[in-house]
Amino acid sequence: MTDALSAAAPRLKSSAALLRRSRENAGWSQTQLARAAGVPQSSVSDYERGKRVPGGDLLLRLLDTMDTAVDLSLADPPQDPVDVLRERVFVHLRDQGFHVKDGAVLAPVQTDKDHLRRLHAEAVAFNRERARKALAKQEHRLVARLAHGDEIDPQRIRPALVLVDDFRSLDALMWRWCALHWSVPVSSGYGRRLRFLVVDEGHDHRVIGLIGLADPVYALRARDTAIGWSPQQRRERLACVMDAFVLGAVPPYSQLLAGKLMALLTTSQEVRDAFADRYGHKTTRIAQRDPDAQLALVTTASALGRSSVYNRLHTPSRRLAFQPVGYTVGSGDFHFSGEIYDDLVAFAAAHTPEGHTNRHVRWGGGAFRNRREVLGRAFEALGLNPKKMRLHGVRRQLFLAPLATNYDRWLSRRDDRLDWDTCPVAELGQWWKHRWAFARAATTTQWRSFEPSSWRLYT
Repeated sequence: MTDALSAAAPRLKSSAALLRRSRENAGWSQTQLARAAGVPQSSVSDYERGKRVPGGDLLLRLLDTMDTAVDLSLADPPQDPVDVLRERVFVHLRDQGFHVKDGAVLAPVQTDKDHLRRLHAEAVAFNRERARKALAKQEHRLVARLAHGDEIDPQRIRPALVLVDDFRSLDALMWRWCALHWSVPVSSGYGRRLRFLVVDEGHDHRVIGLIGLADPVYALRARDTAIGWSPQQRRERLACVMDAFVLGAVPPYSQLLAGKLMALLTTSQEVRDAFADRYGHKTTRIAQRDPDAQLALVTTASALGRSSVYNRLHTPSRRLAFQPVGYTVGSGDFHFSGEIYDDLVAFAAAHTPEGHTNRHVRWGGGAFRNRREVLGRAFEALGLNPKKMRLHGVRRQLFLAPLATNYDRWLSRRDDRLDWDTCPVAELGQWWKHRWAFARAATTTQWRSFEPSSWRLYT
């Protein structure tokens, strides 16, 4: 077969074309091929995009793994790459349970949470596989930081925040590994970011859960209507709002309703102080100004439709901690995660003239501003409507968590100072235990049987 490959090389042009053609003829995904051949999925992607060239022996192994007949003559005329990628986009959506009609994505009209999880399943699986190289070898250390259910005494639980600011640390790996267990894909957040591990000082710093805050989207109708600010006021004060893109507890604490604790802690004095230390007087990258930012508001959206965690969640002062203000319109990009996204990135780069992107030069490296721009430019080049393709129809309930009683008046510049309403983590922890954890511990024993080894992803 080596001689045949050599003879066909002038017509194949590259091993990238051969590998991709063979994989698509076999009906395999890059992830399937990578697993079967024992190579990273990122390597398969690089080979097919021509970024790296596999050795002859490796190329033969990849082809033999698929056990597919390779048409070395390439007698059939090559298909238009635009048509091929467009059809792959449609197949990718159909495989997840979406439909495409008249160039628009249509989600099946079902709102049960199991169905919504299935829509996210492919993106979650891809994220886990992509993280394998960084996390698999450390998984034994990560599992050891979870608590055995039978070692937990609810009376002794003492939550504390650990700011994760070194992405190479074990804390950072723990945060990432825990987030991969969620049933929806977790992004890395945008712009400014604050990530926390919540640990239990009463039980050898076992991990209770995660908090992740990032810059909010610029325009969000339900949020902006609730605040009542003008476009100018939003430009001036959006730096004082963050979005909780991750809020979640891990077992066995999650079975004691610690998800409510994670939500409460986003409004804590410690989170407010961490924001002030990192961003209170940090010159903005684009406008090059000091916004004198104070964290007045945290927003979040339920992961799966209507939320049962944030509804009726009160602070020790009996204030509603998370105020529901409506639903998102159901747009985004989770349904274009995985290898299809890598292909769309390459396609967008090939069809975007140099210097014609929305990325500001002060942001540094990278070709595009964000995922939204990548998809927009790729879909335009494919002859698809970017807005319709991003409307996946999975609506999420939106909540506002104020850190001050007059947050809306201050954000809209009707008040000159904030009237803070925050509590320290210790007080919120005690409130959560007496209000939720003790009652749950007395009515169920499921949490006592949790074994950390059951949470392994890789080993």
